Amino acid sequence: MRKFFHKELAEGKWFELSLAEQLSNIGSEVNRTSKWQNKNEKLFQNAAERALELFDLTLEDARWRGRLREIGRLREIFCDALLGGKNYKSSFKDLEHYFLQFTFLAQNY
Repeated sequence: MRKFFHKELAEGKWFELSLAEQLSNIGSEVNRTSKWQNKNEKLFQNAAERALELFDLTLEDARWRGRLREIGRLREIFCDALLGGKNYKSSFKDLEHYFLQFTFLAQNY
């Protein structure tokens, strides 16, 4: 059985959120990942794992079937940032800016 950091969300609540709300929540974990980078390895790793879990839950959401490529690429860019931006020159700063737009959108729902 798979262990979840976000157990309540994984049990179905995640699939009630809009795409903007889901991406906003992912953005919160991306921000935490960025915050702990080079400061606390354990907190950095935990935040990264939580972000990846939320990416995976979003990819499992049947409502976004037509957007899987976009969401999957975003997950790939996050992974690139985790590894220092070697393939795409990805940075947490750029990702934080991207996700902030969804936070604004989700707040207006």
